[in-house]
Amino acid sequence: MKKIGFLSFGHWAPSPHSQTRSASDALLQSIDLAVAAEELGADGAYFRVHHFARQLGSPFPLLSAIGAKTSRIEIGTAVIDMRYENPMYMAEDAGAADIIAGGRLQLGVSRGSPEQVIDGWRYFGYQPPEDGTDADMARRHAEVLLDVLRGEGFAQPNPRPMFPNPPGLLRIEPHSEGLRERIWWGASSNATAVWAAKLGMNLQSSTLKDDETGLPFHVQQADQIRAFREAWKAAGHEREPRVSVSRSVFALVDDRDRAYFGRGGRDEDKIGFIDEKTRAIFGRSYAAEPDVLVEQLAEDEAIAEADTLLLTVPNQLGVDYNAHVIEAILTHVAPALGWR
Repeated sequence: MKKIGFLSFGHWAPSPHSQTRSASDALLQSIDLAVAAEELGADGAYFRVHHFARQLGSPFPLLSAIGAKTSRIEIGTAVIDMRYENPMYMAEDAGAADIIAGGRLQLGVSRGSPEQVIDGWRYFGYQPPEDGTDADMARRHAEVLLDVLRGEGFAQPNPRPMFPNPPGLLRIEPHSEGLRERIWWGASSNATAVWAAKLGMNLQSSTLKDDETGLPFHVQQADQIRAFREAWKAAGHEREPRVSVSRSVFALVDDRDRAYFGRGGRDEDKIGFIDEKTRAIFGRSYAAEPDVLVEQLAEDEAIAEADTLLLTVPNQLGVDYNAHVIEAILTHVAPALGWR
């Protein structure tokens, strides 16, 4: 069995070819797609966070709204850039969203990717320590978040508070029990995957990673997942970790599918550079008739290693079409692969 959800970047553009022409469209349609995905039997609704962009940038109001309108589906992020985050405020927002959703929040965080502006986190009031990098800052913010989500008191209470305090040191409120175990790290390298395992975070691996061996993308990603699991076991954590991978997958079952995705073009891995210095490998997209798609996906080693598959959806094509994309995978592909 494999959990199958969708991942949306929440793009919007004032174009006649886009079904999401405003921030309102992107946000409200994200809620509608999560509701539709739950009705179809999907397992998760996940959203990517980018700042200074015409995309989803403030996840917790959206996640809270989805949590209030659904009852079963996991809701989450893949990922939040921790360079921009105040971990204390984030713990409050995440705790509230998780309580509204009844404990269904799956919070993916990471160091982040290149953004729309230079050092955008500086505009949010953050800067790395003199002897550190922005990646160090992101990891430190994540470590503080993990600490406060344990629910232990750490703040000295005021002897003359406005309202009565419980005894002892105070913690961040609201506290949502179990959320600490539902934090995921988006790792681009094997080393950061191992670091996440040591801290007890689940693993999110995207459609790109550092090109560390020159092997095909799915093979490198599977190696990363295995390194993560080995480090998790060595750390002695009691629970089993979660691992997700993201893929663009389209089953060509009608003329719309063939018109949008039937021409190919991204059926091979690509090589590029991040920050002009890190060589990265970008995974292929899948678009084929269902029987061919089943054969192709069966050969993807990383999907086989993961317990969760996130389908990246073209949100600007609208709710109805994206629900169709999800349904086609759940109906025509997942059963043949033993995922359902």
